[in-house]
Amino acid sequence: MTMGPEFNGTGRHQESVGTEERPESTLQHIFTLIIITEFMLGNLSNGFIVLINGIDWVNKRKLSLVDKILIVLAISRIGLLWGILVNWFATLHYPALFVAGTELRLVIFAWVVTNHFSLWLATILSIFYLLKIASFSSPTFLYLQWRVKKVILMILLGSLIFLILNMMKMNIHIKDWVDKYERNTTWNFKMSDFATFSELVKFTMTMFTLIPFTVALIAFVLLIFSLWKHLQKMQLSFKGHRDLRTRAHTTALKTVILFLLLYATFFLSFLISWISETNQAKLVHMLCQTIGVIYPSIHSLVLILGNSELRQAYLGVAAKVWAIR
Repeated sequence: MTMGPEFNGTGRHQESVGTEERPESTLQHIFTLIIITEFMLGNLSNGFIVLINGIDWVNKRKLSLVDKILIVLAISRIGLLWGILVNWFATLHYPALFVAGTELRLVIFAWVVTNHFSLWLATILSIFYLLKIASFSSPTFLYLQWRVKKVILMILLGSLIFLILNMMKMNIHIKDWVDKYERNTTWNFKMSDFATFSELVKFTMTMFTLIPFTVALIAFVLLIFSLWKHLQKMQLSFKGHRDLRTRAHTTALKTVILFLLLYATFFLSFLISWISETNQAKLVHMLCQTIGVIYPSIHSLVLILGNSELRQAYLGVAAKVWAIR
């Protein structure tokens, strides 16, 4: 997500390099179309999760822990996608909006909150799969399995510490930028200083993104180890119950693997975007933003296909749409 405007210098300079900027302008249009497509796909998939689980909640008057997590996750991603789209167009067409302190604080805090819950709730899903499916003889692990709801709640509350720290750090960056902005009147100086501010914001977000990624990676490794132990036991016993247990491991692993791949793409896009911004590589920066939106858009579709109830509802809707055609 872009955290600051991109400036091309004075009007005279723009005229002199007009022909050079045509390919760049074309790429901007291509990236914009991709962003809009990802935005629509993400809103449809996340909206579908909220709608189906919401109807189920109303009908049954209760909802499983996983479905509750999915609803909040989908809502946070809808907010994140809207923020990304608004920010994308504002950066391209109304860059001056992000110069004032109030607007800047509103945009960054909204981004931090929605991004935080989008990442941590998906990570919590990985932990939930681990506790529900994995099999370890450790007393600590068995206790955690027994108290899975409390564990999930404690992790979610614990993640709020990182959210508060992230917002405090962002607030410091914003205050420093506003102080420098009010003290200096030269536009070029302000823009160069804003570029530094944008780099600091990106770096901070990258570091806080790394934390839930590491937790999800640990859950993935433990799931693989549990599956390996389970398969070893099956070789020494009858195969009657092998399919159910192995299938549960395999399904969870597929979901977590796809999550980690998309998460890694998201994290790397953050990292490369920060590096490109420090080197003033605008097109690389925009490409990274476009790639980064894949995670909140596509992962929700993966969650739909990995959940039996959501998958059945999705296939039912798809069949009806296909019949109309």
